[in-house]
Amino acid sequence: MQLNERSITNTPAQRTTRERIGLMVFGTDASAIVSTIVAAEKAGVQQVWVTQGTPEPDALTIFAAAAALTSNVRMGTAIIPTYPRHPLALAQQLLTLHDLAPGRVLVGIGPSQRPVIEGIFGIPIGAPLEHLREYVTVLRAILGEDNVDYHGRFYTVKTRLPRLPRTPILTSALRQGAFRLAGELADGALTWLCPVPYLLQDALPAMRAGAEEKGRLVPPLMAHIPVVFGQDRQTVRALVRTEFDSGRFFGRLSFYARMFADAGFPVASDGSWSDEFIDNMVVSGDEATIAARLRELLDQGLDELVVMPIPRTDPISQTRLIQLIGQL
Repeated sequence: MQLNERSITNTPAQRTTRERIGLMVFGTDASAIVSTIVAAEKAGVQQVWVTQGTPEPDALTIFAAAAALTSNVRMGTAIIPTYPRHPLALAQQLLTLHDLAPGRVLVGIGPSQRPVIEGIFGIPIGAPLEHLREYVTVLRAILGEDNVDYHGRFYTVKTRLPRLPRTPILTSALRQGAFRLAGELADGALTWLCPVPYLLQDALPAMRAGAEEKGRLVPPLMAHIPVVFGQDRQTVRALVRTEFDSGRFFGRLSFYARMFADAGFPVASDGSWSDEFIDNMVVSGDEATIAARLRELLDQGLDELVVMPIPRTDPISQTRLIQLIGQL
């Protein structure tokens, strides 16, 4: 059964604004991240997201620790790279989390980036979209079928879990092919550094087309939204550029550069971002302005928001954002 057909939660119209806005938590200290998740739940945050950086503490192990100290907050990965982690190994971790925090975990997965997979892990990337398609197919089977006997291009799996921890599977997406794939077989799409107009005009239609082709409901799009507490436009832009290596790292990655161009914001020859790109990706202002803009983005058609403070590890910005989300 596709979890999408039950919906990850309820439809957007049935959920409150707070339920549709999650906090992204960053850090390299596992205990600090767990403490932030606990504090976020106490403040009223409904959903938190942790990315699996390399090499950084394991996100799902962090969730296991946080599960013992929380009771309601939902926890999602954004994302876990697929190439280094066999789908059966990931399924075993999700089984553990299902027992510790039933119904509270979402797993976001994706192929990650060539400098990480090939440069750090030494694993060659080939046909990343097809690899992701097969990975989701295998993972869903392990999580939802009594017996799995799968033989594919990338994986051969024969197994049976003691229990079926049906867990929503979300996929990362940058360009239209990945968004279409998410519409075809995932329980949601997770974005990163995508300007809002691109999400509304290109990503959502691609997801709808993929879902329509397979005769299934359109899964939700979880839009990554960087947030800066600040009124001065130049200061906001400078903070964003500093946070993302002046925009040059991602701008020099070919698949990101192509997405930026698709969105109408091509990078400069050195990979740097334009002011217009930052203005269309980042939400800034005081608490009232930011809250109003987040509500507006949901009203425009984005299903859920994954908001991230800039700077990512600034405790003051993080606390302000936790309080803002908890009061929506």
